[in-house]
Amino acid sequence: MFSELLKIRKTYRNINRITQILNVLVKHGFGQFIEQLNLHRLIPFRKRIKLIAGGVVIESSVPASLRQVFEELGSSFIKLAQILSSRPDLITEKYAMEFEKLQDEVPPFPFEHAKEIIEAELGRPIGEIFQEIEKIPIAAASISQVHKATLKDGSKVVVKVQRPKIKEIIETDISIMKMLSTLMLKYIPETEVFNPMGIIAEFSKTIKKELNFCEEAKNIERFSKNFKNVKAIKIPVLYPAFTSERVLVMERIKGMRITDVDAIDKAGLDRNEIAATLVDAYFKMILDDGFFHADPHPGNLFILYDGRVAIVDFGMAGWLSPVVMESIAALLIALVHKDFESLIDQFVELGMITDEMDIGSFRQEFLSDMMELLLPLYDSALAEINFAEYLNTVTQLAIKHKLKVPSSMLLIDKCMLIVDNTVRELAPSFNFITAATPYTSTLMMKKYGPKRVFDKVERHLSGLADSLIDTPKKIRVLLRRMITGDFTIKSNIVGIDRLTRDIEKSSNRLSFSIVIAAIIMSSSILTLSGTGAKIFDIPAFGTLGFTIAFFLGLWLIISILRSGRL
Repeated sequence: MFSELLKIRKTYRNINRITQILNVLVKHGFGQFIEQLNLHRLIPFRKRIKLIAGGVVIESSVPASLRQVFEELGSSFIKLAQILSSRPDLITEKYAMEFEKLQDEVPPFPFEHAKEIIEAELGRPIGEIFQEIEKIPIAAASISQVHKATLKDGSKVVVKVQRPKIKEIIETDISIMKMLSTLMLKYIPETEVFNPMGIIAEFSKTIKKELNFCEEAKNIERFSKNFKNVKAIKIPVLYPAFTSERVLVMERIKGMRITDVDAIDKAGLDRNEIAATLVDAYFKMILDDGFFHADPHPGNLFILYDGRVAIVDFGMAGWLSPVVMESIAALLIALVHKDFESLIDQFVELGMITDEMDIGSFRQEFLSDMMELLLPLYDSALAEINFAEYLNTVTQLAIKHKLKVPSSMLLIDKCMLIVDNTVRELAPSFNFITAATPYTSTLMMKKYGPKRVFDKVERHLSGLADSLIDTPKKIRVLLRRMITGDFTIKSNIVGIDRLTRDIEKSSNRLSFSIVIAAIIMSSSILTLSGTGAKIFDIPAFGTLGFTIAFFLGLWLIISILRSGRL
């Protein structure tokens, strides 16, 4: 453990950050967690006493307390929580819902720093690039802030500038997160079910893309290409000559927030048409392009005065494989036909059902739950069914039955719920199902078209031929290993690490108790002997021994009570 800490200190010289994280955890009631990870020695003695004397955070308030921890720790942890909010399969629904409340809004950094970054990244004075640039940003988040500006040719733009040293800060935090994940798996093996190392790896991959504005620039260009022939959607123009890893310049959008219903009505625009445009755009992304804008909150959606929908902020985007696209289309078709059996077939095709599952009993239990939860949706007309609610119900059922849900489907689920909320505010009577029909029909025609069927048959026959060729070779290798004695069977006894740790802790407490008892006996003998210096007519060494034994005993009792095991 300490070698890992020293490695972080040597590489990043930021052991103070680890201490800060631990102090924030103690502040919000996670002292026992720190003790379990054996990191309490890194906490100042004054706070360590508070950790020992203080209680444990109430279980029902753990999600809210953890959200407050992430909020206080800043950029990296806020971004981690935002990513986790789309993974209820890993952290459960209550944590995901709590993490959705985190707002990525922080105070802006001084314009002087922004100017230095722009000039360093673009390689010329700021006056040679812009006619003017506003010093006060119009938005400030944990990674960057945005300024209004005008280019030399008169183009109205916005300039997105990365925060100073934010990359170094996030890299340090990721290293600390990896260390904490390693310690969690070592000292709290039951956390393995949450796959902490996998979560941090996914977070690291996502945040590194977001830190490189060139990736966002590629997303803008891809969306511009996909919506080139869709006049109702506006994607801002990118200015590649003024874009780098830490600076992004794109067209300034003038319009109304999509949730500003009064302004839309005053402009004389049809809200139902706007809702149709937005939903159609997302179905096109998800069911046609396989590439979607993954952050559709109202602050990223604007209505232009000619009725077009403008989409901004392309830092978060998701890719979909053809199989996932077809499965989402199948969900829609199953919705129309109440064909719940086909949903399970899609789960099998996606590899969501693990080898350990009994497919027969799973199918029966899943169908029972699905009919109980989904059939009430059919009490109303098909046109009135809430597709986002339907998709979310199916996703939550999959999580409940511990299926391996693709992260892309979870992200789509979250996006569709946000879009649904926006559309309901904009046009309550809008029909989701009608908007999706053209895309589902096209996708299913592709899926069952002659070319696709032929490709599948060819792929499966090729796999079967490879298996027939490789099987004899694999059997020979297995037999050779068995004959030479090079054949081993590995087994893992579940919970053995925790049992060993508990025995070690019990042994330590027993030894501690024996030491306390020895001190009490020695002090008693000294007291009865009546020799040596005295305090209030009691031998001083005996008094000292009783005092030490009292505090050590108190410490032991508190430790036992805090562990929750009497």
